[in-house]
Amino acid sequence: MNFKHLHYFWAAAKAGGIVRAGEQLHISPQTLSGQIKLLEDRLGCALFRKSGRGLELTDEGRLALGYADQIFALGAELEARVGKAARSGEHALDFHVGIADSVPKAVAYRLLEPALGVSEHVRLICHEGQFADLLGQLAVHRLDLVIADEPMSRQVSVKGRSHLLGSTAMSFFAGPTLKRSLEGEFPQCLDGAPMLLQSAASAMRQRFDFWLAAHKIRPRVIGEFDDAALMKAFGGEGRGVFMTPTVLESETSAQYGVRVVGRTDELVEEFYAITVERRSPHPCIAAITERASSQLLGA
Repeated sequence: MNFKHLHYFWAAAKAGGIVRAGEQLHISPQTLSGQIKLLEDRLGCALFRKSGRGLELTDEGRLALGYADQIFALGAELEARVGKAARSGEHALDFHVGIADSVPKAVAYRLLEPALGVSEHVRLICHEGQFADLLGQLAVHRLDLVIADEPMSRQVSVKGRSHLLGSTAMSFFAGPTLKRSLEGEFPQCLDGAPMLLQSAASAMRQRFDFWLAAHKIRPRVIGEFDDAALMKAFGGEGRGVFMTPTVLESETSAQYGVRVVGRTDELVEEFYAITVERRSPHPCIAAITERASSQLLGA
């Protein structure tokens, strides 16, 4: 079997089509289709069939994809564990981690810190991005682990596992001048107050909207942010009240010069480590899952 042909099939199946896979591999769709056809001729069966304007895997294609996942996962492990170390003369163990952009950077550091304490010399390689994109990279073994503030949905085709690492209540902050202008006790003081929020796509934002409705609070939304650090920067300039995990209270106050307005354990943010099964589990994953929960909750 020509494993180059198998790799092209694998890339097309993961990308969801010939055109997108061709863009990722920097080859034309015609060339990619021809290479996959050679694999189908070798196996004696069709791996894709037309479905509307696109393609879908046949039963044989789904079976072949399962084998291809295992083959290329082993290849990636071989390169990571043996190839790079032999070429460079070093024996660092690469640990590729994806961090969802909704996870606060300080929390991500606390969760990943145990990985740097394993007995082997570890080289931590972090990638930040949207949760769905990171899961796609995890599925093709470009990442060893994904850190996120929500578990993997059952609707996602990735065969993985979500490990709950810990959770934290939420605290609300404001600049000193803005805090003095708020009227009433928390949380009613938020009614009509200028507010800086996470984007509507975030898991915490959806829970926060329900919390506001339950308490009959209607803040004046000044801005919505994908980047939590940017939201805090606006909050530090006194532009609005914002919330962040209670576990980060001291860091947030010191860095942005803000004060705590109030806290609630009715809003809880959870953090997960998401992995896929591998023939040889990465030792850093065990270090994180065993120690991260106590570190986060006890901070």
